[in-house]
Amino acid sequence: MKEFMMIFIGADYADLGLSPEELQNRMGKWFAWGNKMEEAGILRGGNALNPDMRRIVGQNRTVTDLTSAEVKEIVGGYYLVEAQDFDAVEKVAQDFPDYDLGGTVEIREIMVFDK
Repeated sequence: MKEFMMIFIGADYADLGLSPEELQNRMGKWFAWGNKMEEAGILRGGNALNPDMRRIVGQNRTVTDLTSAEVKEIVGGYYLVEAQDFDAVEKVAQDFPDYDLGGTVEIREIMVFDK
């Protein structure tokens, strides 16, 4: 088995103007998806990310503080999952709750280095 990261990219919920009821419903979908992966024994970890960012760029190490409102899309969180291959993770990603909001799941295999 291999380990993969599913990276979630999209707009910040606060910027979308979702009502408290919509947020509650959406979080229920996230919890249900996470529980489904836990029950399948493939979830290895994950977290949501705060929308505030600090970027350090280039040789001069230019520092910029950003909010989600200043960036078109943000990385909102990630899950680490264990699976046979990309196709298996893609199947799991079909239940991503934010496709209807234009969200994206990027799947990356974790690199393993020999010591």
